[in-house]
Amino acid sequence: MTTQQLIQQIRHKKSFLCIGLDVDLTKIPKHLLELEDPIFEFNKAIIDATHDLCVSYKPNTAFYEAYGLKGWQSLEKTISYINKKYPEIFTIADAKRGDIGNTSTMYAKAFLEDLNFDSVTVAPYMGKDSVEPFLAFENKHTILLALTSNEGAFDFQTKINPEVSGGQELYKTVVKTAKTWENSQNLMYVVGATKAEYFTEIRKIVPDSFLLVPGVGAQGGSLYDVCSYGMNDDIGLLINSSRAIIYASTGTNFAEKAREEALKLQQEMEMILKQNNLV
Repeated sequence: MTTQQLIQQIRHKKSFLCIGLDVDLTKIPKHLLELEDPIFEFNKAIIDATHDLCVSYKPNTAFYEAYGLKGWQSLEKTISYINKKYPEIFTIADAKRGDIGNTSTMYAKAFLEDLNFDSVTVAPYMGKDSVEPFLAFENKHTILLALTSNEGAFDFQTKINPEVSGGQELYKTVVKTAKTWENSQNLMYVVGATKAEYFTEIRKIVPDSFLLVPGVGAQGGSLYDVCSYGMNDDIGLLINSSRAIIYASTGTNFAEKAREEALKLQQEMEMILKQNNLV
């Protein structure tokens, strides 16, 4: 999927919602556990109930790898289902990979070619030769961890780098450096919603790039603050919500309740888009 196609979907659906499919078998409705593939059946129900309200799904691969071969097969079935039935949806493999070049090439092939995700999250700590193999895939996107929403983000990401003239936070060095890499036009960036005040600084560096924003809702991030500081003329945001939507109910009505929570966010997003004359 191209960036322009993603923007068109956002305008069409009046939504920039990304739903995280982070499936924990201890949290899904008990009646699903009797089925052959409860993870896939849970995902399928959530997807069918919410696909018209969101523009993206983001499975966190750890929640599938934890269940071994069966979990990986559930992931494969989930992404195949989305690609075949709802091809307009932008898919994100939240894998946070990052290793030396030839290993990164294999990771990129696994997610962007074999599983056919539209994008994958990547850790930039090992530098350009660990990221450029992902960027080499045409019409695929690499979502770089820039400024995350967890408490430990302050351990490194916001520390001043004295090696840079005048000094600057490490996350700024990461984003500025990434812009110089080959095929950097395929980059998006993870910026946590709990760091809303930093969006202005990030937009100075990457005014036109898409930002994947976790942390709205359960982690305390504000949708309105994120949009105030981070939205651009092409919207430029994917707001992720996972637990608040997919675990809205543990009963047989779980998909219906998930839709209700997704609809609340979509309606807020539509209002924001209209207020900014973007739809």
